[in-house]
Amino acid sequence: MGAGYFKLDENRGGCCQLGRGEEGNSSNRAELGAACLSLEDAKRKQDRKPIILLSDSACFLSSSQKWIGKRKSPSMHRNPDADIMRDIVQLLQERIEQGLLTIFIKIKAHRGDPLNELADRWADEGRQSENIRWSLPTN
Repeated sequence: MGAGYFKLDENRGGCCQLGRGEEGNSSNRAELGAACLSLEDAKRKQDRKPIILLSDSACFLSSSQKWIGKRKSPSMHRNPDADIMRDIVQLLQERIEQGLLTIFIKIKAHRGDPLNELADRWADEGRQSENIRWSLPTN
């Protein structure tokens, strides 16, 4: 399974192959991976600007809500994608500490949205990528 993102302001993207394929894959894992990659990219580039993440996965958005916000710290013990979610939460906390706005927006899937199509192309690239991420077993 591949994860990919596209940055409109820079007209480029990034991707990786997701590990743990033998355990089964959900589209939520790919969406989490793509979100994490885009947040990592912003951190590397030290982008001090708001980020708007578009996702066609309602499951990704609802699962992310559990760990975002003040005084939220539910257990990730039974979350099959806790390895990626931990990275996302850490990146979001860093952005909050720096006063950087991050917004997640749900868009409709399979409707020909040009940005979604570009991200899907990067995810397809990720399937063949030698950059394999999040391969550790869930504890």
